[in-house]
Formats: sequence, C-alpha cells, structure tokens
Amino acid sequence: MDDLTPEQRHKCMSNIRSSNTSIEILLRKALWREGIRYRKNVKSLPGKPDIVITKYKIAIFCDGELWHGKNWETRKSNIKTNSNYWINKIERNILRDNENEKQLENTGWIVLRFWGKDIKKNLMACVDEVKETIYEIKHGLYRIENDTIYEYFAAENDNENKYM
Repeated sequence: MDDLTPEQRHKCMSNIRSSNTSIEILLRKALWREGIRYRKNVKSLPGKPDIVITKYKIAIFCDGELWHGKNWETRKSNIKTNSNYWINKIERNILRDNENEKQLENTGWIVLRFWGKDIKKNLMACVDEVKETIYEIKHGLYRIENDTIYEYFAAENDNENKYM
C-alpha cells in the first residue's frame, strides 16, 4: 500500500517536471559551453525533444530511468505498489518514445537519447557523442534520401568516392 495520503501523493507527483529538468539543464549548459547552439522543447516535433539542434537536424532526449523504462524487463518486477497501473504507464511511455523516434527518423532527424544517470556521471561523453554526430553530418557520413537517414561508415564513403 501507499504510505502517503492521496493529497500528499498528488503533491509529490505534481512536482515532477516534464521540461527544464536538472539533467536537461546540465547537458544544455555543457553543449552551450562547447559552442553548440540549440532550441529547447520544440513542440512542433514528435515527442517534443528536450534539445534540438536545428542546423543539423538532431533531436536529443534526456530520459529518466524510471519513467522511460531503462532495463525495464528486470526493473518492472520491483514495482510493488499499484503495479498494474505503473507497469502499463511505463510500457506506454516506452512505446510512445519508440513511435516518436521513428517519426523523427522518417522525417530526416537524427535522434540521440541519454539516460539521466549517464548525463550526471559522464556528461562529457554525452557532449562528445553530440559533437561526433555533428562531425559525421558535416563530413557526409550521413546521407538523407526521401527523408530517410542512412549512415555511411568512413571506409564505405571513401570507396564510393574512389570510383566516381
């Protein structure tokens, strides 16, 4: 059973933010320091990505481990209170995340997802992944045809250029 009254539980749950979370702010500040400019929470894109680098069509999501189901198959057995509700809710979140990601990719966006703990513990690794993706876009390691993203490997890209 829940140890809190419905009013206390409502107050706790209403304080959970959907934007400008601590992990988003941490990643945004690090990207800004690196000279990477972005937009926040673009409502016109599927899933309302937390960070959008419009110049390179990169959508970044900063996901909390619980709400977005990290290691979900092993973690869902740990839910003891109101388990039917929470399991269904988190599985719907996972499904919605996957659908939004497919929609973004089908319209030519590159989607990056970072878990909250990864951002907190390995912030520069997350920033490096964004920088690497930008580098790959700049140097033609991605190509977009009919709003579908294809990733080249450097060796494939070099071989194609040799025979042209």
